Amino acid sequence: MNARRILIMVTLCLLPAKEKRGLVKQPRKLQALLTENPEVAMSDFRVKSILVTGSNRGIGFEFVQQFLKSENPPEIIFATCRDPESPRSQELKNLSTKNPNVIVIQLDATDPASVTSSVLEVQRHMNGKQLDLLINNAGVLTHNNLESETSEDMLNVYKINVVGPMLVTQAFYPLLKRAEGQRKSAIVHISALLGSLEDLPKLFSHFPVISYRCSKAALNMLSRCHAEGYKQDGIISIAIHPGWVKTDMGGDQAPLTKEQSVSKMIKIITTLNEGQSGTFVDWEGNIIPW
Repeated sequence: MNARRILIMVTLCLLPAKEKRGLVKQPRKLQALLTENPEVAMSDFRVKSILVTGSNRGIGFEFVQQFLKSENPPEIIFATCRDPESPRSQELKNLSTKNPNVIVIQLDATDPASVTSSVLEVQRHMNGKQLDLLINNAGVLTHNNLESETSEDMLNVYKINVVGPMLVTQAFYPLLKRAEGQRKSAIVHISALLGSLEDLPKLFSHFPVISYRCSKAALNMLSRCHAEGYKQDGIISIAIHPGWVKTDMGGDQAPLTKEQSVSKMIKIITTLNEGQSGTFVDWEGNIIPW
């Protein structure tokens, strides 16, 4: 990644909201929605049970760690990954050994049989209780431009970044669904600023990543569909851009640490309410244009 690209991404990630107006329109925070919708200002959401996909490393693993360390940790955390027996999953398995409320489950979000199996495993542990929070975190990025993009790459990225969250959410919907009068549940889609259609001209020439951009735009639409389609079932759906984070995907040049990004996203997640469903925000709560 060249210096100019790094500078642009750093600027976009770190500028305060009030100075970001020329880069990201509508720099309102989610809290502004509370003022506009006072009838939903009180949080409708309590986190007692969580399922995180792609939780053996990066942002997913950080979610598991920080929820464990929170003031009111969840009663149970389902930490899923494609291969729990892989060396890359050892740190997660060690964490689970020390914390009985962390349950490691095999889940390949692109494999319907694996998804179905994971639901049965979660149900076995929940003993009839409902799931409060689903974080669709697993994703992939490939560096292709308009000239180098291939159908194989596009289909593979879509399968992981869009079809996976669709299948997982479909499967866990019965555990997320609420009866009237019950507290809300939530679906959090880990999206990306690069999926914003309105902001595309600002970064496209420096960071085209065609399949990733298209898949995240599609994921944003899926999140909006979940917000609308599951509204009557007491399910909140939101898409969050975690920032440019130091992970295997983000690289060492990224300005944000996993700890910084996830701590702020958790603040957003744990104060969610019905009025915030169907929004697209960054890790600081700034509204991102679709």
